[in-house]
Amino acid sequence: MSRGFEIGIGLQSDKRPGDYARLARIAEEHGIDVVSVFGDLMYQPPIFPLLEMAAATSRVRLGTACLNPYSMAPYEIAGQVAALDLASGGRAYLGLARGTWLGEVGLAQPRPLTALAECAEVVYRLLGGDTSGFSGEVFTLAPGTALRYPVQRPRPPLLIGAWGARGAALAGRLADEIKVGGSANPAMVPVIRERLRPGAEQAGRSAEDVGIVLGAVTVVAADGAAARAKARREVAMYLAVVADLDPTANVPADLLARVKTETAAGRHDEAAGLIPDDLLDLFAFSGTPDQVAAQAQRLIDAGVHRVEFGTPHGLTDDQGVSLIGAEVVPMLRPATR
Repeated sequence: MSRGFEIGIGLQSDKRPGDYARLARIAEEHGIDVVSVFGDLMYQPPIFPLLEMAAATSRVRLGTACLNPYSMAPYEIAGQVAALDLASGGRAYLGLARGTWLGEVGLAQPRPLTALAECAEVVYRLLGGDTSGFSGEVFTLAPGTALRYPVQRPRPPLLIGAWGARGAALAGRLADEIKVGGSANPAMVPVIRERLRPGAEQAGRSAEDVGIVLGAVTVVAADGAAARAKARREVAMYLAVVADLDPTANVPADLLARVKTETAAGRHDEAAGLIPDDLLDLFAFSGTPDQVAAQAQRLIDAGVHRVEFGTPHGLTDDQGVSLIGAEVVPMLRPATR
């Protein structure tokens, strides 16, 4: 078992007021370490559920996985992470990624690595009270520019969301953690570790200093077959995206093409039925608590810093989060039984 690993859950921001607080309390009471909120296009802004959860908890770390510098300016990102860190008493993390599907709202994403690096620079200059100014290729701060409100910490931890070699190298240079979203594949852990290495060495540190986070759709239930059926349907909707990002998965091109065709036609059950068990296990956590714990343990053994169990968690959110906390967590941390 890895030293100092964490267990997290990731929530979609599609719920009603009060739901987030309830789920976060369940998570905290059962020893879960981190609660993240996805920053997906056209869902509720993550700051709303995060502030609700900050008020309802006292221990879990909280953050967005992830914000992007195209739909939100760096000074606004600084303000949101500062607000969350203040509301939570110093439990916030900052999650940044290039963003997905922004073309649907007319946003181009030029020079993503430069934009991410400069966004982080601007955010931390603002949080740290550095008024010397910054002149980058994408973002600037005029000398004397400063936040006009209290800040809890000058540098909440940074998570960068990335799969590719260049994004991982950037995380190796700048971040505390890298998140590989949509993967439950232990074989990706050494791949990401090597992709981190050039950036880490450039920054004068070890690649092992950057925590690797793997997170994916999770469906856990006493009825393992029902859980896996629901997970298979969820995975069918994003398999075409993540399968091409995983160099170890070797997904047959004809299978991907068939899943894409069925999904595009709205035949989601047919698309789900094409996904075999071994492929499902690379891109989702699903089944009984024993099955999900075994999947997570393989990631921990491979060296992840954090396993993040993503939405929908179970046949319902509450049942899933409760089962993860009450049954999966004790199997990963036997001393908590």
